[in-house]
Amino acid sequence: GYRSHYVKKKNRNWVTSGCIRRRKNAPKLVSKWWNLCVFTDGNLYAGVHIDFMSTDAALFRTMGGRTAIRTEQYDSRWLNEPVFIQIQQIPDSAEKNDDKLYFFFREKSLDTSGGASPTVLARVGRVCLNDEGGQKSLVNRWTTFLKARLVCSVIGDDGVETSFDELRDVFIQPTQDERNPMVYALFTTAGSVFKGSAVCVYSMADVRNVFNGPFAHKHGHNYQWTEYTGKIPYPRPGTCPGGTFTPGIQSSKNFSDEAVNFIRSHPLMFHSVYPIHRRPLVVKTGVDYRYTALVVDQVDAVDGRYEVLFLGTDRGTVQKVIVLPKDPTTMEELTLEEVEVFRQQLYVSSDAGLTQVSLHRCGVYGRACSDCCLARDPYCAWDGESCSAFTPSTKRRSRRQDVKHGDPLRQCRGFNAKETVQFGVEGSSTFLECQPRSPQATVKWLYQREGKRKLNRVGGVLKTNQGILLKSLNQSDAGLYHCLATENNFKHTMARVALRILDRDIVLALTAQDEDEEPKTRQAGAYPQSLVSSTPFPPEIRLINQYCQSYWDQVNPKQQQRKRTNRRHTESQDQGLG
Repeated sequence: GYRSHYVKKKNRNWVTSGCIRRRKNAPKLVSKWWNLCVFTDGNLYAGVHIDFMSTDAALFRTMGGRTAIRTEQYDSRWLNEPVFIQIQQIPDSAEKNDDKLYFFFREKSLDTSGGASPTVLARVGRVCLNDEGGQKSLVNRWTTFLKARLVCSVIGDDGVETSFDELRDVFIQPTQDERNPMVYALFTTAGSVFKGSAVCVYSMADVRNVFNGPFAHKHGHNYQWTEYTGKIPYPRPGTCPGGTFTPGIQSSKNFSDEAVNFIRSHPLMFHSVYPIHRRPLVVKTGVDYRYTALVVDQVDAVDGRYEVLFLGTDRGTVQKVIVLPKDPTTMEELTLEEVEVFRQQLYVSSDAGLTQVSLHRCGVYGRACSDCCLARDPYCAWDGESCSAFTPSTKRRSRRQDVKHGDPLRQCRGFNAKETVQFGVEGSSTFLECQPRSPQATVKWLYQREGKRKLNRVGGVLKTNQGILLKSLNQSDAGLYHCLATENNFKHTMARVALRILDRDIVLALTAQDEDEEPKTRQAGAYPQSLVSSTPFPPEIRLINQYCQSYWDQVNPKQQQRKRTNRRHTESQDQGLG
C-alpha cells in the first residue's frame, strides 16, 4: 500500500507530501524500492520502478484527462538507477502553458572512469505539464524531459573540494513570487571514509538559467562530456507547446522530428546548478550521524524574519538549527536544540510510526531572561516572568528577544541565581548540578572560601555536561560554589551552591540508632536526647537535623502531588541541587 514518509509542517496548504510505495516482498532496507508520487491538476505524476528487479525506472503521468506518458525505457542517458526525492509543480511564467513539473532525484553516474568522478550524482529534472509525447518518435514518452546536476560542495583550507553528492531530501520554500520558491536540498557524502552532511539552497532563477543554457554532449576519443556547439533545432528542446516562445505550436505532437530526436539523445544540460553564494548553508562533519530529512519554517521575530531548519538524523533525533549572518559575506550556523520527544506541529515519520514534534519548547531555556535571550530562538521571548512562545501580534512591551546578536545586556537587567544549600557526608561523594540552557554556553566552576574564588581541588573532580562530581569529601571542601556560564562575552551565574560537610562518625552514629524507627519520628528531627547531650558536636547535630528536615520538605510535596486526581498530565518540577 501507499504511505507517507516525510518530515513536514501542518497547516500549510502548499505542502504536498509524497506518496511512497514499496513492493510487498521487497527487502526493508533497499531504498531503491521506494517511489514517489504527487497529484496535480487531476493527474498522478510518479517516479517509480516498474519491474521487480528495479531495472525499469520511470517518471510517469497517469490518470486524469491527459495521455499516459513516461520517460524513455531502458535508456541510462535519461535515468540511471534513480532514487526519487521530491516532485513539485512550479510555474515558469504568467503563461499557464509554460507550467512545469520539477523533480529532484539522485542517480548512478555514467562516468565509470574512476578517479575523482563521483559514483552518485544529485539531479534536478523537469517536464512540461502539457506534454503529450511525440507523433513519430518518443510516442507516449516525454518530449520535454531535461535534467541537470545539483552541486553542493565545500573547499577546505588545503584547497581540496569535498562534494556532498547523495541527495537525501528537498524542501521547497514558497516566496511571495510563486514562480521563484527557494529550494533547500539536504546532501550527505557518498563514501564511508568521510562522513558528513550539508544543506544547500538554490534559487529557481539559477535553475532556469542552467536549463536555458548549453546541452551536454559526449564527444572525442575519450568520449567525455563536452558542451554541444552544433545547431539547436526549433523549437528549443524542453520548450512547452503553446507557451510564451511557441504560441503557434499547440501540442508536443507538432514538434519537429529534429527537436524530438535531439532531446532523446541530449537530455542532460552541460552546466551544473550551484547553490546561492556557491557554498552550503549548513555543514556537519566529524560526527557519528548523518542528516536524513529537512523542513524549513519562516519565523517572525522582534528583530526580523528568520528561517529555522529542522533536520532529522539517522539516530532518531531532530535538530533545530538557525543560520544567522556573521558578517556581510559569511553565515553562522547555530544549533538551538536537539530533541527526541515532541508534541504539536511538526510530524516526523519512520518505520516505527508517526511522531508529533513541537516547534517551540521555550521552557527548556530556563527561568532567566539571560538564558532565554542567549538561546536566540526566534520562537521564544522573555515576557517578564518566563521564556514563552513569541507571537508577532503580542502587544506586551516586556517581550525581550534578540535573535541576531543574543545580547542579554541590552535585553535583560541581569540575573542572580539564588543560593541553595547542599549537604555532603565526609568521605562520600556529592554532585553539584549546573546545566546551561544554551548549547553554545561554556561553563566554569569557582569555589569561594575565606574570600577566595577558584576551583583548585586536587583530584577527585569529575566534570560533566550536567555539573561536577566531588569525590571523597573532606571538611576543606565546604564553602560556596559558583557555576558561571559564558556566551557571546556575557557571563552570568547559573547556580550558587553552599556545600556543607557532615562528620562521618556522627552520621553513622545517628543512623545506627534504632533503624526500625518510624519515618515520622525521623521527619520531626527528634533524635534521642541522651545522644544529643552526650555528643560533643552539637553543630553537626543541628546540620543533620537541617538536612533531614530539608529532605522531608522535598519529599512531602511530592507525595501530596501524587495523591491529586483528575490530572492527566503534570508539569515537570525544577529539582534543587542536592
